[in-house]
This record gives sequence, structure tokens and C-alpha cells, in this order.
Amino acid sequence: MVWTDGLHSLIGAPVNTDPNNDLDRELLLFEQKLPKFFSGVVDWVRRPTSRLIRLPVAFLLILFGMFGFLPVVGFWMIPLGLLLIARDVPALEPPLAKLLGWVNRNWPGGKKEKTDQPPR
Repeated sequence: MVWTDGLHSLIGAPVNTDPNNDLDRELLLFEQKLPKFFSGVVDWVRRPTSRLIRLPVAFLLILFGMFGFLPVVGFWMIPLGLLLIARDVPALEPPLAKLLGWVNRNWPGGKKEKTDQPPR
């Protein structure tokens, strides 16, 4: 779902409300692959009204992700934090949309490119 309530982010950049936004499309595809609880959390965090929670959580994920060599935390936290910040920093949207597109294509059960070779 694309949120179009006209709110602006804390840094002054408008939240991208373009229905053709690649990041929104990839996030929707990603949400469909998640269990219902987690897809609901992702949907809630993407809303402009969740900005006051989204930004601190994103910064903490990135900060703790830098200590990925320690137990419990991991390097997986950095891209997750960047995905959360991308909602409010439009310059991050295109590269993260490409990254999430790659994840969606390579996720088990995702769309694979068909080849013209017959099965063996």
C-alpha cells in the first residue's frame, strides 16, 4: 500500500508517494513472502505515522550491525536499517530497490529466469 497523506520526513524531504516507486513495489513483493505477523510489522513501519519509531530503530540497526562480528547482532542489520531509512531519504531508494529486487528474485520460491533448455 502506498501512503499518500502528504506528511514530510523529519529531514524535510517528502515521503515518496509515487505509485510506480520501485522500492514500494519490491517491499510489497517481499511482504507477501513473509509470515503474516512480520508482514504486518513491515507494513506498519512503512507508514509515515511510524516515522518517530522508524528512524531511531533504523539508526540502531545500522550502528549495531557494524558490530556484526559479535554474538546476537549481525551484519544483516545494516541493510535492514538502510531499508527503514530509505523511506525518508529518497536518494537511497533506487539502490535499495535493486538490492531488494535481487533478494526477491533469489528468495526460495521467487521468480527465476526460465531458460530454453528442456528439463533432463
